[in-house]
Amino acid sequence: MTREGHRISLPQEQLVQWGALAVLLLLGGLALAGPSGLLAWSENLQLLDQRQAQIGDLQGEIAVLQNRVELLDPAHADPDMVGELLRSNFNVVHPDEVVMSLEKPKP
Repeated sequence: MTREGHRISLPQEQLVQWGALAVLLLLGGLALAGPSGLLAWSENLQLLDQRQAQIGDLQGEIAVLQNRVELLDPAHADPDMVGELLRSNFNVVHPDEVVMSLEKPKP
């Protein structure tokens, strides 16, 4: 110690202090501009809204598929649904049905 009561800092202490300051500045920069920082907050909220919209769409599709599964349950299958699937997948018709093929109009 000197006479004035100030401590003389060693070069090693100054290096540690500058290193600590650099780490704090780096952390502050990441908190502001990092991938989860303040500047990315609005982008993350926008992505969250998009994902929630996708979830809503997928839940609607799930409800439709669950309904189809219930209609095709082997224990009590819906005859209309079974007939629709037979006609569309296997080209099967009842003997009393009339099939009319329509050509698509050319553009």
